[in-house]
Amino acid sequence: MSGPSGVQTARAGRGGKAKTPGGRFRAWLGTGSWQYWLIIALPLAYIVIFAYVPMTGILMAFKDYSPRRGIWNSPWVGFRWFEQFLTTPSGVNVILNTLRLGFYSLIAGFPIPILLAVGLNEIRAIRFKKSVQMITYAPYFISTVVMVGMMMQLMDLRLGIFNRLILLAGGKGVNFFGEAGIFPHLYVWSGIWQTMGYSSIIYIAALSGVDRETQEAAIVDGASRLQRIWHVDLPSIRPTVVILLIFSCGSIMSIGFEKVYLMQNPINISASEVISTFVYKVGLQNANYSFSTAVGIFNSVIAFVLMITVNQLAKRLTGAGVW
Repeated sequence: MSGPSGVQTARAGRGGKAKTPGGRFRAWLGTGSWQYWLIIALPLAYIVIFAYVPMTGILMAFKDYSPRRGIWNSPWVGFRWFEQFLTTPSGVNVILNTLRLGFYSLIAGFPIPILLAVGLNEIRAIRFKKSVQMITYAPYFISTVVMVGMMMQLMDLRLGIFNRLILLAGGKGVNFFGEAGIFPHLYVWSGIWQTMGYSSIIYIAALSGVDRETQEAAIVDGASRLQRIWHVDLPSIRPTVVILLIFSCGSIMSIGFEKVYLMQNPINISASEVISTFVYKVGLQNANYSFSTAVGIFNSVIAFVLMITVNQLAKRLTGAGVW
């Protein structure tokens, strides 16, 4: 028999019966791979429903959104909201505050967990090492609300312990939460104190994989402890450092909302208003959903560009990168 039907008959004759869709499905079940798909089904559905489906809402940034009309029927305005955000003084100030806090946190906070991990790795007294780890890890588990409450109590102008010490030393009381210039330092260094212990865990894990033979060879060659750290330990964890640096640069624009909002007051608002708090106030309190969506998209695009740029620079300079 010739023709397509003849070819199908010949194939069926050589390999037995041609598999129907139901037969292929039963064969797939027999391989056991369905179990893996079943495991990831719920997480995959969660990502699709709560991460990708809401992305259609970015259309609001290009429309004069009205809840009564809905996203699709609201009038199209193009880049009107982006232009408004980038040309108004308040928008420029919000961008500068976000960048200032982001870069300050990166420059001051990124090296400290590395230094802490290296220092803990060099400690040979097990009990002292565990005590330091516990003391530095503990602040990470303090909630943001409690953290800011502690700061307000400790730095209170009249009753705070910091101002009492300043007065005992003959100085003048400082209104820590009432001066805009002090706000970035409060935000950054309190964050470093709270997260440095937890952030050092991944570096401690990386240091545990340093080749012991290389360490012993450096000792035989007469290398001091600092020389072994500089020439053996740090080069060994360089890929880990580079990858975490790339992620940190990508989150420069993602200044946390909760802590900044809790630390804000009418006096320090000129230095504490960042994109996340600005979006909340404009989008939810003032119900300007289109404008706040445009600001959020701008923030995400800048973060994405920063991450891509740093990744390419890291690959050229060190050969390591996220992709």
